[in-house]
Amino acid sequence: MKPTHFRSPHPIPADAPQHGGASDGAQHQGRSRRARRRGVALLTVLGLAGTLAVPAAADVRPDGAEPGGEPAAQVEWGACPADVAAGAVPYVLTCASVPVPLDYSDPDGEQITIEISRMASDNPAERRGVLLLNPGGPGGSGLTQSTLLASQGLPDTVLDAYDLIGMDTRGVGHSTRVDCEFTVGGDYFGNVPPYAVDDAAVVERAKVVEAAAEQCAANDENGLLRHVSTANMARDLDSIRAALGEEKASFLGYSYGSSLGAAYASMFPGTADRVVLDSIVGDTHLDREGLRRFAQGMEQTFPDFARWAAKRDTAYGLGRTPAQVRADYFETAEQLDRSPVQGVDGTLFRQVVFVGLYSERSYGRTAQAWQSLRAGDGAAARSLLETDLFEGVPSSGTVPSSGASSGEVSPISNALSVFLATTCNDVEWPEDVNTYRKAVAEDRKKFPLFGAASANIVPCAYWPEPIEPPVQVAEAGRSNVLILQNRRDPVTPLAGGKQLHEKFGDRSRLVTVDGSGHGVYVLGGNACALNVATTYLVDGEMPRRDVSCRAA
Repeated sequence: MKPTHFRSPHPIPADAPQHGGASDGAQHQGRSRRARRRGVALLTVLGLAGTLAVPAAADVRPDGAEPGGEPAAQVEWGACPADVAAGAVPYVLTCASVPVPLDYSDPDGEQITIEISRMASDNPAERRGVLLLNPGGPGGSGLTQSTLLASQGLPDTVLDAYDLIGMDTRGVGHSTRVDCEFTVGGDYFGNVPPYAVDDAAVVERAKVVEAAAEQCAANDENGLLRHVSTANMARDLDSIRAALGEEKASFLGYSYGSSLGAAYASMFPGTADRVVLDSIVGDTHLDREGLRRFAQGMEQTFPDFARWAAKRDTAYGLGRTPAQVRADYFETAEQLDRSPVQGVDGTLFRQVVFVGLYSERSYGRTAQAWQSLRAGDGAAARSLLETDLFEGVPSSGTVPSSGASSGEVSPISNALSVFLATTCNDVEWPEDVNTYRKAVAEDRKKFPLFGAASANIVPCAYWPEPIEPPVQVAEAGRSNVLILQNRRDPVTPLAGGKQLHEKFGDRSRLVTVDGSGHGVYVLGGNACALNVATTYLVDGEMPRRDVSCRAA
């Protein structure tokens, strides 16, 4: 049976992190954008029935102004936390903490803080407002997302038009955070469910995820965990807009960020300006069907990797044809199921290949790890898995984290915790283990590459019931939602983009790219999609009809 609650809210500690420091002007010294284009590490962004009556978010004015009133700026910009400043080099960001209600049904009650960053426009004559950013997850830190996008070639016209506002959403990083304290070497190490090799594996996994849910409840010291949800994050976005003194705010979100952006556009149609959603989950939340679509995405995307590997059979030896590469995938996975190589089993191997499909830039390292495992060199494979291959992959986590000793709190524990809290608080999940056993059996046959993973049981089965229903996509409103979607995406397949587009109706346009991988705008290299989205963000010109972009 599901627990009925986590711990009751407690006051935020008086020593909760606050960031101040250098003045805004000092932060801008030497900050010529044209000189800061090179040298930043490669970005892989991304990386998915209530009982309490909560006021309709569209009626909540976090700035306290009357409708039509002029909000006043409330943000004091200063130096960013040291790790954020270091991660932004050679760019310079300013940061601030924005107070928001822990519980929006009690706006004058407990407050938490959201840490935000700013890459300000250098061209006041061209500046039109702020562009709120979200990198996905949920649980990914977005404080340096502006600098990462800039390093990948975000057009100067966009950088001139907007102050780019990154953030750690509630629960994440430098904001008031949650942490279930998952440990290195523990049974729960990733939010993408492991492949269930047989029916008994689902039953065994149920014990692991039940314990994970109980661990989260036990570590909910600030009473924040129950209030980490997409609806509340969307409310936080509008609170940030108001604190910045902006009448409206535009939004760019990737992967789970598409769900957050869909919620924001639905809950705040009057203040959400230009909204660009990239790599679509399919709704305002990740539910069980959305998670099961991971398997569909892998089936659709794997052939691209298989063709790539087949052309390089002399180098990697994975097969001379795509069919042989696919057959070798199953053979290698099943061999590792029987005889793991230095801790790398078939479950981990399947997750490695799944994440390797996020970008063609990962193909070489994926093939290298695969090749090492086939040769029995588990040390080389694990070293690669824990470093290069997974640098920048989604915060949801897929492999045991490195960088800490076994038994220590995992470096990605916070991200794992926020993913769980958001996903489980957004929508109710089935409780019956047999539901997952049946789904795993079905998807193992339907999607043999990964179906027995994405259909597996998750901690949401043992989570308290959500305190409010999931946000409903709002068809009513002006046409201001641009949806970008690759035809082949391992984690957010095209079906999700079509589903969200259908829900928005005339409010949205769908840009479908004949491309492979996770991430389109700036990240995907497709000129057509880049031009369409940039024109919309800068000039406000929404395509008159849906757009189909040819392969780059």
